[in-house]
Amino acid sequence: FDLHAMGFDEVLAAAAEAITTPAGAVTLGALLIVNGILLTRSFKRDASGNTFNDFFTGSTNILSNSDSVLKRDQVNDSIAGYENLFNGARKEVGAIHSEESIKTREKEYQTMVNSFYDLVTDFYEWGWGQSFHFAPRRKGETFMESIKRAEYYLALRAGMNSETKALDVGCGVGGPMRNIQQFTGSDITGVTINEYQVRVGNQYCEQKGIDKKCRLRQGDFQKIPEMFEKEEFDVAYAIEATCHSPDRVKTFTGVNGTLKKGGIFVGYEWIVLPERGFDKNNKDHLRIKEGIEVGNGLPTLATAADINKALEDSGFEILDSFDANLNVHSEYEIPWYETLNGSFTLSGFRMTHIGRICTHALVSTLEFLRIAPKGTVRVSALLNATAIDLVDGGKQEIFTPSYFFMARKK
Repeated sequence: FDLHAMGFDEVLAAAAEAITTPAGAVTLGALLIVNGILLTRSFKRDASGNTFNDFFTGSTNILSNSDSVLKRDQVNDSIAGYENLFNGARKEVGAIHSEESIKTREKEYQTMVNSFYDLVTDFYEWGWGQSFHFAPRRKGETFMESIKRAEYYLALRAGMNSETKALDVGCGVGGPMRNIQQFTGSDITGVTINEYQVRVGNQYCEQKGIDKKCRLRQGDFQKIPEMFEKEEFDVAYAIEATCHSPDRVKTFTGVNGTLKKGGIFVGYEWIVLPERGFDKNNKDHLRIKEGIEVGNGLPTLATAADINKALEDSGFEILDSFDANLNVHSEYEIPWYETLNGSFTLSGFRMTHIGRICTHALVSTLEFLRIAPKGTVRVSALLNATAIDLVDGGKQEIFTPSYFFMARKK
């Protein structure tokens, strides 16, 4: 078969079948080598979401393409440095739960978060798309429909329209920002600490013809007052981003200062759920919590009470807050974590457990052949492990990535 003529999911499905026999595995390996040698098509970014859909061109450019900030020989050192911030994680439950361990990550948060996104941004876009977040999902709704609905809900609650000037706090490569801009017509500025994400996101904005109304800026959302004027924005939103903050009061205070009086701040937060049974003294709960933290570059997971208090201490009045996944196991909903389990369809295969195994095997082969940078396998392994932790947290309802809040500047 011609790998260049096949979509990513089609090749992964074929690979899953091929590796069940020694002969198939050898054949697949040979095809990878031959296609790598004969590869002539250049890697091109595609704002419509097809950047990594071409199997071989996409896979050989993870962590190594013309936009990359990390050089090929820096990937292994970067993942090693990141892992050191979570020393003992997944080996000894409670190892990263100590006050000393948490304070180390809070102190080194800039390095931690920037290194994390240097390493995982391509993997996220490869397997998830340009919107790096989860979403509540109704029966009959596709994954991408649920993602956009969650984004549009924020825009609706914030009252965004074509006259609105908005701030996206922790924007990733800007997938939500572009969707919301096209939905509302608003002028949106996104902030991310990661230079690579800025390079990629601004290319996508230009490709969509919305770069005059939608742009990414590199910066630390702990230092928002240094980036923007006071009362510059009408609204602000954050989608599963400020969980990286070592001090939410500082982050939220900065957001507050950039908003006009009465300005609205909405968002989704990652939290653990003691009100639904999370127990920090339960060893399995702690295992799940720590696994989520190490696999997502987090100092430590907060609770709903922590989020609400941080907002109030930052000069906001809370207008509404709730877990958008409250009915996660309702007969009318598809659990938010089900995407990580995946469904055996061409569109869902890459997210299934076996799909991730195939991706990991592919990455291992590419690294062995020195097509992928050394260290790529370690990044893949990190993300595979945390997918299991996220699913476990969702199944037990002790964690949600979608704690919604709506607050107004006093």
